Amino acid sequence: MKMHILSGGKLRMNRGVYFPEAENGEKIDLPVNCVLFRHPAGNVLFDTGCHPSVVEDPEGRWGKMARAMWPIMDANDNLIAELARLQLTPDDIDVVINSHYHSDHCGCNEFFKKATFFVHEDEFAKVSEPDSIKFGYIPEDWKHPMSLNTINNQTDIFGDDRIVLLPLPGHTAGMTGAIANLDKSGSFLLASDAVSVRENLDRETIPKTTWNADVLMDSLNEIKRVEKSGATVICGHDPDQWLQLKKGIEFYD
Repeated sequence: MKMHILSGGKLRMNRGVYFPEAENGEKIDLPVNCVLFRHPAGNVLFDTGCHPSVVEDPEGRWGKMARAMWPIMDANDNLIAELARLQLTPDDIDVVINSHYHSDHCGCNEFFKKATFFVHEDEFAKVSEPDSIKFGYIPEDWKHPMSLNTINNQTDIFGDDRIVLLPLPGHTAGMTGAIANLDKSGSFLLASDAVSVRENLDRETIPKTTWNADVLMDSLNEIKRVEKSGATVICGHDPDQWLQLKKGIEFYD
């Protein structure tokens, strides 16, 4: 199995969301991670990044939320363009895993019309509430007719211990990571926004974009446990880690 780390866009946010000591108005530029697995049983995506339309009209897609996370990528910096560089189209994707339903993680869902989707049942319950848009859940991102599997516990996608979904709630009610076990490169924990930036894990600091701080702390402890077992933690948006990762046509195997 090969693992490609792909760009789902880039955002500018207030640094104080993640770093309590940040100056008022200080900004931080954050990569948006998506991951492609080339598994013998099919192509699997973990998250789909930002919708391409936010480059030209972020408020048209995101509304007021665009004032809190402003897209700073160009028209070629999105998951669909990244897949094309690997000579893949959305129809080549068999499975899509949504770590959660925030717009920078499921924005391109609509393109994967032949895929089967996985999301935690608590996440789906939250977006199904009548007022979910007030909490950053945009129907255009997640409300599509494709096949959907909801999970409520650790789930092995293909039953071979290669891609195992791991609930890590706290950032959202149904936040889910994935443990990928590769033959040569070892194990990786895709933490998504359970650990947006590495410093939150190391210092046990809770970002302002947190649904439940106590629940998130439990998830951070679980992530530390998995890391101690030998897994490499891939953060959802860490700019320093992003520079060190193999990306695009390069891969881990």
